[in-house]
Amino acid sequence: MSDFSDRLIRWQQRHGRHGLPWQKTRDPYRVWLSEIMLQQTQVATVIPYYDRFLVRFPTLADLAAAPVEAVMEPWSGLGYYARARNLHACAREVMTAHGGEFPRTPEALAALPGIGRSTANAIATFCFGAHAPILDGNVKRVLCRCFGIEGFPGTTATESRLWRDAESLLPANKVSAYIQGQMDLGATICTRGKPRCEACPLREICVAHREGRVAELPTPRPKKALPEREATLLVLRDKERFLLERRPPAGIWGGLLSLPELPAGAELASHIERQLGARLVAVTPAPSFVHTFSHFRLRIRPLLCEVQSQPRAAESDHQWLTKTELARAALPAPIRKILSAFP
Repeated sequence: MSDFSDRLIRWQQRHGRHGLPWQKTRDPYRVWLSEIMLQQTQVATVIPYYDRFLVRFPTLADLAAAPVEAVMEPWSGLGYYARARNLHACAREVMTAHGGEFPRTPEALAALPGIGRSTANAIATFCFGAHAPILDGNVKRVLCRCFGIEGFPGTTATESRLWRDAESLLPANKVSAYIQGQMDLGATICTRGKPRCEACPLREICVAHREGRVAELPTPRPKKALPEREATLLVLRDKERFLLERRPPAGIWGGLLSLPELPAGAELASHIERQLGARLVAVTPAPSFVHTFSHFRLRIRPLLCEVQSQPRAAESDHQWLTKTELARAALPAPIRKILSAFP
């Protein structure tokens, strides 16, 4: 077991990543932010979002003081929006329950909104010198291949086995370099597709490499057909302005601005006038496309509706925005894609 950690530490010190923005600090606010953004998202995608987010909210206090709608704006396009809502809730809890200071133990960190066991251990290790393992997707892949562990890592039994191995493999010293080495190896060498086994420091002890099973491990998720839904989204344009509506706080695209949806069976002109406060002038169908969520596929059918807005009491969940305002609004990627097609 010590051979595994020794190889990883030596490799990380010579070949690992050392220039990532969050590696230059032990500030738990910045490390926590990076760990949350890196969940389900690659480093190259995260870096510009991380930098922009810190410009907008340079401190934990700034983030906690902002309304959640403002937090969603710099997150727009990064996906998995529950992360942003939990980020905001966590910031407020740290400010109110912990005096603005992150707790230092993995157990206390894991009790905060949006912070699971692996993320808590990473923050505690990198910021406070804890001796705790992590088990993100990269680490699971490295362990499954190196030790020939079968079974989909998302199952309770396989994940429990992986946690036991992760704990037993922890070295006595240089834990930060070891943890970083696991993440770096999975992200740059032991990748899901086209792993570079010839450059891997573990190839001499790797079961998957020795047995020619690299492509088989980790065991893939059992295939399951995703159900498909349909939605007709209305692009209401009144000269230079577009109508957006705020999504409910929970659920798909929670808290973001989106396009109004035409309910099934509703008459278009009547719905626009009665529910959206505008008179339909002309309508043009736009190309439909499919957007895939984790648990279903959504076929989106946009309709460009030229309208004249009518004077009516403003509704808090509807906003008329110009193209300039849309550029900085908190929009899901598919909605931004739709709107970008119209001048």
